[in-house]
Amino acid sequence: MTPWLPFPIVSLSLCALWLLLNQTLDPANLLFGALLGIAVPLLTRRLQPFGYPRMRAPLTFLRLMWMAFVEIVRSCFNVSRIILFRDYETVNAQFIRVPLTIRDPYGLAMLSCLINMTPGTVWVEILPERHELSLHVFDLHDAQWWVETIKERYEAPLIQIFESEDDHATRA
Repeated sequence: MTPWLPFPIVSLSLCALWLLLNQTLDPANLLFGALLGIAVPLLTRRLQPFGYPRMRAPLTFLRLMWMAFVEIVRSCFNVSRIILFRDYETVNAQFIRVPLTIRDPYGLAMLSCLINMTPGTVWVEILPERHELSLHVFDLHDAQWWVETIKERYEAPLIQIFESEDDHATRA
């Protein structure tokens, strides 16, 4: 890490994204992509109060993304089936609370994105007094299943990805 390239992965990603969007590797676009990759992280680093997140477990991240993709597709079909074929009065829409262990702001943001991308669920808010997630489920059958699913499938991998052992030791 150098002062003019504080976040090399972000810089490389921005340059690659620029080249993909323009679908060319000509010198002008290569130069502009490189300038974007250098300038944007430098100009926006004050907007990141916690710095850029550190990914501690990239393979866990890839497994989580695959599992989330499968869950999103599955939920699309389930919600579509409920909307198209079920009687509205048999749908059991409910709010539930899920106790959270994760405290990392980037991990919480990713958890929020994963939950909100999945059809049939909406992250409502974090209740700060007990650090619980208020979640709306479109057709609730088993609240405990939802709590266990969010804690095991989503929160546990996010803790591995974003939080260190020191974070847990200071909380215990």
